[in-house]
Amino acid sequence: MIIESTLRPENALSRTTVNAGDHYIGIVKRGQTLRILDLEGNQAADTLFFSADDTSERYSAMDTVREQGAVYLTAGSPLISSEGRTMLTITADTCGRHDTLGGACASESNTVRYDLEKRYMHSCRDNWMHAIANYPEFGLTKRDITHNINFFMNVPVTADGGLTFEDGISAPGKYVEMVAEMDVIVLVSNCPQLNNPCNDYNPTPIELLVWD
Repeated sequence: MIIESTLRPENALSRTTVNAGDHYIGIVKRGQTLRILDLEGNQAADTLFFSADDTSERYSAMDTVREQGAVYLTAGSPLISSEGRTMLTITADTCGRHDTLGGACASESNTVRYDLEKRYMHSCRDNWMHAIANYPEFGLTKRDITHNINFFMNVPVTADGGLTFEDGISAPGKYVEMVAEMDVIVLVSNCPQLNNPCNDYNPTPIELLVWD
């Protein structure tokens, strides 16, 4: 569902550019709005959410898909936690749909999907591991790396229940926006994947904006 936001970038509390292939970690407080902006188009933003009060409560793809009765996320979608609570609600979306089934790239998946030599290519899991190592104050460990959302990523579900990675449906300036229903830790990997078309084989920057 395409819904545009009424929020203006110049009024944002913060604006952070996440370079191609880089990571971000931070807190969005209850009532604040987070926008993830695809600056140049066809860029996947692999994102994890955790309760800032108790990191054992985190985004659950299974609960989210079950509660909304749909496999894609868009405006109106509640992002449900492992405890069955709404963590954030998507309030605006100019892309149209976002994936929460395809998971994130890792050295293991790069090896299985592409080639043994791809094992050492940078991946989203590497990004998350670097983030939690560099910012231990958030209290996250590798055990906390679970379900994620692939904002802007196009992962069609085939007739036989499989998944394919296709050209992105985003474009320069497209964004997704969500309001936090609790204080959340946001962990983003601006996907460095070069082996499938999720980034148009050319990772590019994104921008994160937060409003009170």
